[in-house]
Amino acid sequence: MPDVAGFRAKFAAIVPSTNTVVEADFSHLLRIPGVTFHTGRMYIERPALDSNDAFARVLDQADRAFETAVRDVMTCEPDYLVMGMSAPTFWGGREGGAAFLERARKLCGLGVTTGGEACSAALEALGARRIAVLTPYQPVMREQIVRYFEESGFPVVRSVDLECPSATAIAAVTPDELRGVLRDLDGPDVDAVVQAGTNLSMVRLAAEAEGWLGKPVVAVNAALAWHAYRANGFDDRIYGCGALLSEH
Repeated sequence: MPDVAGFRAKFAAIVPSTNTVVEADFSHLLRIPGVTFHTGRMYIERPALDSNDAFARVLDQADRAFETAVRDVMTCEPDYLVMGMSAPTFWGGREGGAAFLERARKLCGLGVTTGGEACSAALEALGARRIAVLTPYQPVMREQIVRYFEESGFPVVRSVDLECPSATAIAAVTPDELRGVLRDLDGPDVDAVVQAGTNLSMVRLAAEAEGWLGKPVVAVNAALAWHAYRANGFDDRIYGCGALLSEH
């Protein structure tokens, strides 16, 4: 339901309690007049990500907290919901992503944007096919992301996992640490680079990297904002955040 500040739309954004980047990125990206965003947080008590088993435990915590976070944020009467944690939206490949999307829609009764759907739609819009993938995760999650993209028709040529030791440590990764990773992922056999993990700050770096790589770099938070805008009929162009938001 629109209000004085969100007179065009109010977006609910569901994020883990450990995430400190989504709100900062959305403040940068969701800057067209009359669109506001409002967060619901999923409680993550044990944020360790230092093994495949630890990663699975974080996903389980998020799964158990998801419904409460949606319940809470719905009290602000949003018009649309954005899932600000990408891992659950890739888990189980296309089928798993579709099941998560349907679950979210039933819970909130609204349209929903997820990381998997947003990144796939972004690659289609950009005309990319063969991709490289960057994640802050353990290999168990990268395997799910690769599966999702390949089942969606995007062969994954290369991938890198940063294997961050905790959910909060992801937000401490700097652009200087990532520039070399992006260059290593690139090659003539890659049409675009895709970054997953919403607590990895890459919106500004992705836009910069498009200049020296000469191809699209899709940061998941930029894809989420773009997809939510376009799903709600907002064609406003956002400049300085990459080709996706400025040209599509």
